[in-house]
Amino acid sequence: MEACLKEELPSPVELEESLRNGVLLAKLGHCFAPAVVPLKKIYDAEQLRYQATGLHFRHTDNINFWLSAIAHVGLPSTFFPETTDIYDKKNMPRVVYCIHALSLFLFRLGLAPQIHDLYGKVKFSAEELSNMASELAKYGLQLPAFSKIGGILANELSVDEAAVHAAVLAINEAVERGVVKDTLAALQNPSALLVNLQEPLAPIYQELLAQAKAEKAASAQTHDGGESWDLYDCFLTQAEIQGNINHVNVHAALEVVDDALERQSPDALLEALLDPALALRGVRKDFTNWYLEQLSSDREQKAQELGLLDLLEKEEVQAGVVTANMKGDEEQAMFQAVCRINRAIQKGVAADTVKELMCPEAQLPPVYPSASAVYQQELTALQQQRGGELGHEELFVAMEMLSAVVLINRALEAGDGDSCWSSLVNPTTGLAEVERENAHRYFDALVELRHERMPDGVTLSWNDLQATVYQVNAQVQEETNQILAVSLINEALDQGSPKKTLSALLLPSAGLDNVSLAVAPRYHLLLVAAKRQKAQATGDPGAVLWLEEIRQEVLRANQDTDAAQRMALGVAAINQAIKEGKAAQTEQVLRNPTVALRGVVPNCADSYQRALEGAMARKRYPGDTAFWVQHNMKDGSTYYFHLQTFQGTWERPSGCRLNMSHLTREEIQSAITKVTAAHDRQQLWKANVGFIIQFQARLRGFLVREKFAEQSHFLRTWLPAVIKIQAHWRGYRQRKTYLERLQYFRANLDAVIKIQAWVRMWAACRRYRRRLGYFQKNVNAIVKIQAYFRAWKARDDYRVLVHSPHPTVSVVCRFAHLLNQSQEDFMVEAELLKLQEEVVRKIRSNQQLQQDLDLMDIKIGLLVKNRITLQEVVSHCKKLTKKNKEQLSGMMVLDKQKGLKSLSKEKRQKLEAYQHLFYLLQTQPIYLAKLTFHMPQNKTTKFMESVIFSLYNYASNRREAYLLLQLFKTMLQEEIRSKVEQPQDMVTGNPTVVRLVVRFYRNGRGQSALREILGRVIQEVLEDKRLSVHTDPIHLYKSWINQSEAQTGQRSHLPYDVTPEQALSHPEVQRRLDISLHSLLAVTDKFLVAIMSSVDRIPYGMRYVAKVLRTTLAEKFPDNSENEVYKVVGNLLYYRFLNPAIVAPDAFDIVAMAAGGALATPQRHTLGAVAQVLQHAAAGKVFSGESRHLRALNDYLEETHLKFRRFVCRACQVPEPEERFAMDEYSDMVAVAKPVVYITFGELVNTHRLLLEHQDWIAPDHCDPLHELLEDLGELPTVPDLIGEGVAADGNLDLSKLEVSLTLANKFEGLETDTGDANAQSLLLSTKQMLADIMQFQPRDSLEEMLSLPLSREQEAAHQRLMCQRQACETQIPEPLRRHRSLIAHSLLPLADKRRRVLRNLRQLEGLGLVSARNGYQGLVDGLAKDICSQHRHRQWRKAELGKLQATLQGLDAKMAFYEEQGDYYSQYIRTCLGHLAPRAKTSGKGKKQPSLHYTAAQLQEKGVLVEIEDLPHSHFRNVIFDITPGDEAGKFEVNARFLGVDMERFQLHYQDLLQLQYEGVAVMKLFNKAKVNVNLLIFLLNKKLLRQ
Repeated sequence: MEACLKEELPSPVELEESLRNGVLLAKLGHCFAPAVVPLKKIYDAEQLRYQATGLHFRHTDNINFWLSAIAHVGLPSTFFPETTDIYDKKNMPRVVYCIHALSLFLFRLGLAPQIHDLYGKVKFSAEELSNMASELAKYGLQLPAFSKIGGILANELSVDEAAVHAAVLAINEAVERGVVKDTLAALQNPSALLVNLQEPLAPIYQELLAQAKAEKAASAQTHDGGESWDLYDCFLTQAEIQGNINHVNVHAALEVVDDALERQSPDALLEALLDPALALRGVRKDFTNWYLEQLSSDREQKAQELGLLDLLEKEEVQAGVVTANMKGDEEQAMFQAVCRINRAIQKGVAADTVKELMCPEAQLPPVYPSASAVYQQELTALQQQRGGELGHEELFVAMEMLSAVVLINRALEAGDGDSCWSSLVNPTTGLAEVERENAHRYFDALVELRHERMPDGVTLSWNDLQATVYQVNAQVQEETNQILAVSLINEALDQGSPKKTLSALLLPSAGLDNVSLAVAPRYHLLLVAAKRQKAQATGDPGAVLWLEEIRQEVLRANQDTDAAQRMALGVAAINQAIKEGKAAQTEQVLRNPTVALRGVVPNCADSYQRALEGAMARKRYPGDTAFWVQHNMKDGSTYYFHLQTFQGTWERPSGCRLNMSHLTREEIQSAITKVTAAHDRQQLWKANVGFIIQFQARLRGFLVREKFAEQSHFLRTWLPAVIKIQAHWRGYRQRKTYLERLQYFRANLDAVIKIQAWVRMWAACRRYRRRLGYFQKNVNAIVKIQAYFRAWKARDDYRVLVHSPHPTVSVVCRFAHLLNQSQEDFMVEAELLKLQEEVVRKIRSNQQLQQDLDLMDIKIGLLVKNRITLQEVVSHCKKLTKKNKEQLSGMMVLDKQKGLKSLSKEKRQKLEAYQHLFYLLQTQPIYLAKLTFHMPQNKTTKFMESVIFSLYNYASNRREAYLLLQLFKTMLQEEIRSKVEQPQDMVTGNPTVVRLVVRFYRNGRGQSALREILGRVIQEVLEDKRLSVHTDPIHLYKSWINQSEAQTGQRSHLPYDVTPEQALSHPEVQRRLDISLHSLLAVTDKFLVAIMSSVDRIPYGMRYVAKVLRTTLAEKFPDNSENEVYKVVGNLLYYRFLNPAIVAPDAFDIVAMAAGGALATPQRHTLGAVAQVLQHAAAGKVFSGESRHLRALNDYLEETHLKFRRFVCRACQVPEPEERFAMDEYSDMVAVAKPVVYITFGELVNTHRLLLEHQDWIAPDHCDPLHELLEDLGELPTVPDLIGEGVAADGNLDLSKLEVSLTLANKFEGLETDTGDANAQSLLLSTKQMLADIMQFQPRDSLEEMLSLPLSREQEAAHQRLMCQRQACETQIPEPLRRHRSLIAHSLLPLADKRRRVLRNLRQLEGLGLVSARNGYQGLVDGLAKDICSQHRHRQWRKAELGKLQATLQGLDAKMAFYEEQGDYYSQYIRTCLGHLAPRAKTSGKGKKQPSLHYTAAQLQEKGVLVEIEDLPHSHFRNVIFDITPGDEAGKFEVNARFLGVDMERFQLHYQDLLQLQYEGVAVMKLFNKAKVNVNLLIFLLNKKLLRQ
């Protein structure tokens, strides 16, 4: 199949499953019959749907296609499988058998390679072989004889079997002789029915046939001799010979094809392709050149892949022919389409042109009909330009460009920039110089151009697009050049070169005007300053100047140069005027604004002239004839001016000599300032002589005060130094005195010491006597204080021990002595261990007894059922003959027509699997909880009522009640965890679990509880006919008017229709309302008292669910107040459980009603009003809004709400279900009767289906037991599988009414422990025990100190005394009850050895990850603290566990006695049955003789009892005699085999073993390891001949 399909198939084990969808089979059918199975008709060819959802009914179409294909090629129908054999996997061996036959058949026809014999070449694992055997046994199938396929094909296809057989044998003999001539003659024998023989190929026929025959003979020798030998196991069949001939013919034809390709001869290639041996399809003579081109290409490609020249395979040649045909057809269709396009262009109709362009045969790019005018116009112009019709390549290029232009116009119209750019950059558009960074510029420019041409309605052409691209590129280039120029200017500034700066400024791309060479230094200076300032302002050292900033600085430099030029001319004019000596003229030029001199006074002209002449005279330098003058500008720059040419520059000219006699502007300004200041000062003094004198006096006073302040400041500044000097002096004097005193003391040292000692002793004695006297006076108080302190310290340490997550070592040491156990503790612990071991042993013993009873039960059933079957057989057939043996064998099959409860191994396993599954669902509520919430909401209630309540038998006993409560608890926790976002959702919504719980507990026993709680008070309300609690003001108003009109007989003057406010405005209405409210409160109080006093009458299940609801909400919403949680619980207990019974007591049978009777409207209104008040009180609501006339009840509601809260608290105070129902983990193990549930087949199938659909959600872990149980069950069972074929044949069958009882059992029952974990825990326990002993005698602040510091003798002695006491306790305990020897040995070690052992154990525990040295082994300390705190609880638990184990042991003993008694009864019953089956004794002359049977093997084969005897021909069967004699024990037979009268073998046959084989579905068994017998017919023979009927 891989060779035909050219794809890899799954492994042999997985291939069967892969064949079920028929895809591989349909593809195989397409290979040899493509006309029958087209590829496009294969459903789900890629198997995507199969991988996603599994099998679909349409997959059967693929199987039918394959069956049609094999029928089309002529495969005999003998090999055909059924569709269900493949789709439902009912008989996969037959499918594989058919594929083998098809391979040989197609090989004979030359259409496919042959399947080779893989015997000994393929190895399967034991698991795979076991799985295959179980599958075959499951369907009662046997593997067909694959080696006989050739012979069967020969029989099916031959007309004269003998002639064909003889001819084939002659061919085999000729092949074996190896003479080519003889082989050819044998092959040409007409009786062999061989075709397509070519005489030149005879030597190759001989070689290939000899090789095939040798391989087949070698394969036959390696086969197991268990099967009967056949001639064709070693000889080639007619089909195999024809297949090898076809193979040689095909190879020779392929060589001819290869030779034609090598010579590049089209004629020779066509002749080779038409060779009948190749049987190529679709070869056309007019496509010879295409075949040559395609096959040559394939040949070259194959040579490149393999690295050598090799022949093309037949399939490759066929594929090349098909490809060449497709290419030729496409080429012809393309030329015709191009001719039609040219004709349409010439006609000038744009729509026709576009229609032809869109023709698929033309193979042109996409065409857009909306732009038909563009296509027509451009193609017409192109056709006219060429002067003839356009070729395909020209059309293709033109259409690519035109379609791209159309797409660009569309994108411009839609404003889609991305699409526009994609079209612009597309190579098919043909636009040049399109840059990615200019994409937005192109789009904006094209949009603008299109808007300009919009009025004309003209679309943009390709030329417009290219021109726009060029224009945008030019603009971008210009901007780029400006940026480059700016960057060059900044680089020149960074380099500090004015020349480079000037060169950059003169660049045309910079666009700067009026740039002068003479101003270059000024440009450079200002630009550098501007760049530096920008860097400081922005904080970026790399800041650069922009173009506008450069332009501003250039303009500023030009302005500065102009100003400096005018200033230099003005200064030169001033110098000239000074030289001329004319004061008036000098004063006039001094006032020149371009020079900008300050303080020029006209009255001082002469003074200016004299001062300036003096300055010039002082500056005059003899012989100074230079013309260059230097001027310093305000910004620090220098300007050089030539006095003769009147031209200036910012850069000092080379070789220039400055005129030193020329006055500069600063010198002129200085002279003017002095003259002007003298003139101003003179004028000022003249005007203020008195003021000046006074000012001088004040200045002198200021100077004196300043000197005084300086002296004072000096003293204050050096004050520390003054103080230090004084301190040094005082210290010197003090030290001198001290040294003199010290010298005196040293001279009298002994006397000083004696005086000090006496004084200290006297003071200490005095203090001691005083304190001793004080203590003696208050000795009682001191004792009490010490006791209080010790108690406070102990309480504080114990508080730390109990509440601290990590208590210190010192605290644990104080209480380590509490871990010492008394002798009573040792006795109780030992007794507990003994009971646990005894319970485990009894449980395992009971499990073994139960398995034995189940096996005996099956044996009894087999015995009984065998008698029933035998009677049916006997009633139909009185004699076992050759004609009726098949009928008898079928009738002897046990329970063939029965369903799930039938006595067969398969059905028994199915039944046990269902019992295990429903036990798991019943005892593990998490599965049903998840399934309930994963199903649709509309199916949940139906599923709960139909399946779950049936599964728990509606809580009919305490076990089911306990398990159902566990389910409700798990479901409620799951719903709150997954669906509830706030507590109020449980009130406002309709939770599934709450609805089901209330519905369950409000019926049956819950209904009687409602009657006990509310029945009496409701009956009183119904019997009180005068009670009226109407609180509607309008109703009270109208009843008042009606009553007054009835009493007076006159119409009331009051309006009939009023609002509630208007009604309440009447005092009478208010009075009546007060009476109604009083009556309502009185009635409500009765109901309230009845409810509050009946907490214990509420069903336990409702109260426990309320408790779970409160706990779960509090855990999930810890931030919500307790009041909110209690409101939700109160809503459950009152509103959902009690309130409906108050509102409609007749609906819940709270009160007795007559037949057809109903509550009166006033009665129902009264109950509704009471329910409304109680509902508000339970929810904590008050009346407001439209009910504000009932505000008087609000105080009552608040008071009642507190009562309801206490009621809810009391209701939630219930014991756990384990305590209530006395259930524990041993309950199911000690129960004598197994739990039984009654469930309909419909419920069983629906549950199985839902679990299969949602198993991954219910149990995400694939190791979960649920997955294992579902795998045991397998696929969803059919109706006949469940109820039997006979019952299923009934057309009126209703699965919802057929019930089945399931005796539930636990598949995973057993007590297993992890040895590694137990060893680790034992090590930890031993370490903790030794550490507790060390802590008592060597307390420290850390374990490191405790285990490292040395021990004292007192500590060792105290520890030894404790060990002696402990050893004495151990000796008093009986040997079987003593603790483990290692624990005893470790606990009695010396203290030093214990410390070493603890250190070693700590390292081991750290290696196991149980403790850590990094935290000082705090985990071990925490464990000791928990052990100390839990000592009391542990003793209580131990006591309770002891009682529970004792009760469990009693139950296990009773169960064991019951099993043993039942086992004895079953054994006696089986012996009795076998005794009744004992053969009838025949009476002879001397006494009774046991009957026996004597049959030859031929007789037994004729009866169908004997199938075959290995290695013995059928002709010798008459020489074999079988003697069957009953044994001494009932049900045992002795079979003796004799050959030619000689005893050969003896075999003990047990009747129950035969029934067991029949139960397991074994059809054939072996006797003496050689004879194969039919089990069913052997049982019939024994029943008929040797056993009583």
